[in-house]
Amino acid sequence: MGLLGILVGLGLLIWLAFRGWSVLLLAPLSALVASAFGREPLLANWTQTFMGSAAQFLAQFFPIFLLGAVFGKLMDDSGAVTAVANFITRRLGERRVILAVVLSGALVTYGGVSLFVAFFVIVPMAQSLFRAAGIPRRLVPATVILGTSTFTMSALPGTPSIQNAIPMPFFGTTPFAAPGLGMIASLIMLGIGLWWLLRAEKAARQANEGYGEELSIATGAAADDERLRGRATTAREFDPAEISHGHRSEAEVPVVNAVLPLVVVVVVNLAMSLLVLPRLDVSFLAEQRWGSTSLPAVAGVWSVVVALAGATATVVICNWTRLPALRQTMDAGANASVLPALTVASLVGFGAVIAALPAFDMVRDWALGIKGGPLVSLAVSTNLLAALTGSASGGLTIALDALGQTYMDVATREGIDPGLLHRVAVIGSGTLDILPHNGAVVSLLAICGLTHRQSYLDIVMVGIVSSVVALAAVIAMGSALGSF
Repeated sequence: MGLLGILVGLGLLIWLAFRGWSVLLLAPLSALVASAFGREPLLANWTQTFMGSAAQFLAQFFPIFLLGAVFGKLMDDSGAVTAVANFITRRLGERRVILAVVLSGALVTYGGVSLFVAFFVIVPMAQSLFRAAGIPRRLVPATVILGTSTFTMSALPGTPSIQNAIPMPFFGTTPFAAPGLGMIASLIMLGIGLWWLLRAEKAARQANEGYGEELSIATGAAADDERLRGRATTAREFDPAEISHGHRSEAEVPVVNAVLPLVVVVVVNLAMSLLVLPRLDVSFLAEQRWGSTSLPAVAGVWSVVVALAGATATVVICNWTRLPALRQTMDAGANASVLPALTVASLVGFGAVIAALPAFDMVRDWALGIKGGPLVSLAVSTNLLAALTGSASGGLTIALDALGQTYMDVATREGIDPGLLHRVAVIGSGTLDILPHNGAVVSLLAICGLTHRQSYLDIVMVGIVSSVVALAAVIAMGSALGSF
């Protein structure tokens, strides 16, 4: 009955979430259903196990949610995101429109701008460019996905995404874990994605398809859709309802002022990870009042937090005159971080209850028994849970909460670098999370005024196929050569 309860609880969570119910309600309800089937104490599972794990997740990662959302909103309202995108477009010209959109999305998201902020800025720009170049508008979502939701989310070393931060406390790693493998995976994703999109563009031109008819849909309507909002906050770290709050500047931003905060994110993150924190005496962290922790358990999060804080200060200083409603903009960014953080924390609480059930031992044994070794097992586990929850961060955290220490024990025994575990786990979480029910996919299609039927095949090719190939390459190279 315990295993049946796990399946029923998970099925209930997926089904009702897909129908638009809030995960804040569904996660504890589904956890209690699973507990009831297993004849486990209901209130204890809710208040002790569920809430304890959710609170621990917030304690570890809410600073990243908060600063990431505030930074993204400041970059949006100052006009810096638009300035970066326009600069790249002018440099590459109309003949390389697809590459321009991909690189624009990649630069701003790798620089720490929240995904949905990038969506609402880059999509209108991409539509305008595609219309002028005669490229079918059905390719806009896949082009945006390739630039914002593939290699800059999971593979590129140092990316400040929450997905890249989650494994750090479990494996004692930094955002730059397995940098060589991450770079190779990034090139594979980018290469396959561009090959598919350029192939599709060529075929469309030969068929004289053209841009196509465009529906008059305001991006703000998608941001205010409550059902889309619920799905979006499960998938990523910014509440799209806050996009329209604050005040967006109409003044043109010098490209140096726009790019400098993005550079600060990367440089400070790297310096904190490799130079500053390793030289600090933080032996006091072993004391009980600091949680009896260690530097490896917090260094990764600290690096990203300091990098985002420095970038936030930089964007304010560089664009002070273009932020006339600074308080409103920062309030909107802060508010935008709350619902996504609570939603993912609720998924983590659900996973903790499931992992505590006696029947979960069978699931753990199955996962560890997958042929191919611990790297394949870890990849399958994160892939499966990200696919089921429709959330890379939620699926990744559930997998590592339940099995992270087990994989670390196996890695220590078999001499596997924790950095390799980190990179495999993050890339694995970013593959099958782009299924049709994923909040980012649904929201992006709504912003573009398109349907799954029109655009989802291209999203699969650039978002799933490219990531699966990159993941297989990382596992193969990591198994043969180790982490590098």
